[in-house]
Amino acid sequence: MSFSTEMKEELARILPENQCCQLAELSGILSAAGSIDLKGRDHLTIHLSTENPSTARKIFKLIKLIFSINTEIQVRQTNRFRKSKQYSLWVKDTEDSKKILLKTKLITMKNGSISLKPSNPSKLFLDQGCQRAFLRGAFLGSGSISAPEKNYHLEYVSDRSNHLQDIQNILKVYEIDGRIIERKGYYVLYIKEGEQIVDLLNIIGAHNALLELENIRILKQMRNDINRIVNCETANLSKTVQASMKQVEMIKYIDQRIGIDQLSPVLRSIAVARLKYPEASLKELGEQLNPPIGKSGVNHRFRKLEQIEKKLRNRKKETG
Repeated sequence: MSFSTEMKEELARILPENQCCQLAELSGILSAAGSIDLKGRDHLTIHLSTENPSTARKIFKLIKLIFSINTEIQVRQTNRFRKSKQYSLWVKDTEDSKKILLKTKLITMKNGSISLKPSNPSKLFLDQGCQRAFLRGAFLGSGSISAPEKNYHLEYVSDRSNHLQDIQNILKVYEIDGRIIERKGYYVLYIKEGEQIVDLLNIIGAHNALLELENIRILKQMRNDINRIVNCETANLSKTVQASMKQVEMIKYIDQRIGIDQLSPVLRSIAVARLKYPEASLKELGEQLNPPIGKSGVNHRFRKLEQIEKKLRNRKKETG
C-alpha cells in the first residue's frame, strides 16, 4: 500500500463532531471528485467517482449521517493487470441531490432556479474547523502525496481551476504556499516544501502520516549531516596529504642539495619527523617531537625550510 493510500485511509477514519464541519468535508469531496448532471430544469443527479475504497466509504457515511440518504454504489475493475477498482456513487433523486448540493454550498437557488456556479468555500467556511475539513475532503477526493523517502511532493488535481483557487485561498490563511500549474489538460496545485507539507498534514488531521514523514525527514537530515561531515573530513584529509607530499618533496630536495645534517637541530628534527610520518597532520607531527610543539610551531619550522629550499633553487639557477 502506498504512502498516499495509507494517508487517505487515516483521513477517512476522521469524523468531525460538528455537522457544519461534516458538510464542509463533504463539500470538499464533492468539489474534487463529484459531478452534477442537470437535465432540463427539473432533473438533478450527483455522481462521484474514486479509486480509493476508504474515500467511497467516507462519502457514503457522510451522506447517510447528515441527510439520511442512501447512495447507490457500483464497483468495477478498471485494470485487470493492476487489479485496481473504480467506485462510483450516485444520488439519483432530484430532491435529495438538491438538498445535498445546497447544504454543501455547491449550488445556489435564485428565483426558484438552480445555479451551478458554486459559492466560494474559502469565504463560506470561515470557521477553522470547517476550513480544515474542506481541505481534508478535497484531498480525499483528488489529492496525492509522494512517498517521503523519494521526495516531498503533495498535490491536488482538478479539471476546474476555480476549485484549486478555493483550496489555495484557504491554504494562504495558514501561510502555506500552494502553486497552481496546468498539466495534461488538468490543473494541479502542488506543495514541495517539506515543512509546509508537514503543516498541511497537521491541519487536515493526518497525524500518523505526519509522524512517519517527520521520522524520514530526520533520518534524511542525519544522513546529510553525516555525509557533510565525511566530505569535510575527506577534503581536509586530502589537503593534509597534499601538503605532506609537498613537504616531503621539499625535504628530499634539501637533503639532496646540502644534506639534512646541515640543518639546525630544530629544523632537522621536523624534517626527520615528516619523512617518518608522511600522513600525519601538523598537530600530530608536533606531538612526535621532543619536546612536543603546537601546530603554529610546526608551521613556523616548515616556513623556514621553504625559505631554505627557495634559496637553494635560486642558487642553482644562478650557477646554471
